[in-house]
Amino acid sequence: MNVTEAVQSRRSVRAFLDKPVPQAVLREAITLAARAPSGGNVQPWHLFAVTGEPQRQIAERVAQRIQRADPDERPEYAIYPPKLWDPHRSARFELGEQMYAALGIAREDRLGRLQQFARNYRFFGAPAAVFCYVDRRMGPPQWSDLGMYLQTLMLLLRERGLDSCAQECWSVYPKTVASVLQPAPELMLFCGMSIGYADPDAPVNGFRSQRLPEEAFAHFVGFD
Repeated sequence: MNVTEAVQSRRSVRAFLDKPVPQAVLREAITLAARAPSGGNVQPWHLFAVTGEPQRQIAERVAQRIQRADPDERPEYAIYPPKLWDPHRSARFELGEQMYAALGIAREDRLGRLQQFARNYRFFGAPAAVFCYVDRRMGPPQWSDLGMYLQTLMLLLRERGLDSCAQECWSVYPKTVASVLQPAPELMLFCGMSIGYADPDAPVNGFRSQRLPEEAFAHFVGFD
């Protein structure tokens, strides 16, 4: 698989097969992804890879936390800016419409939508996951470095026949996730990522999210 094929075939998979992810394969991808660029080569990412019982505990504890709110559980950051504007707002809205249409969940079916969203916290059935942390003393430039690492990791996973779904929603429950992973207190939970083999028969995996046209984001200056 070349880079173009990996980019084109990478997608946010939301239903996985019950098929284990080999540790050696995941370890190799995590290690190679560290070739991703970072400003000044500071390499700010901290990864926790989980499977089996620890992964199950995280899912169960977050499910309990959703039912019983903890006033000390605070999101690490705002995932979206307040009053998100177009074209970004419309792009996000259209993704939701595509996904719920594929699942046959009507817009007015609030319970169905909430139940589907809750599958985030069950890793969409993925048999493995990684959690990405960053030192709280780092700033926005290092957060962008995390994105470059994570994208590199997802492409390396595709090369190995694996699929993934990056999930910032885990940052809403940092205390609960930390109760299992026990990260150093100076580390902030940036996101999680579900990893496994896509279920080809799952309707939610049967659509491709749209992208903004080139003219909406790219500017070419000085070219003939």
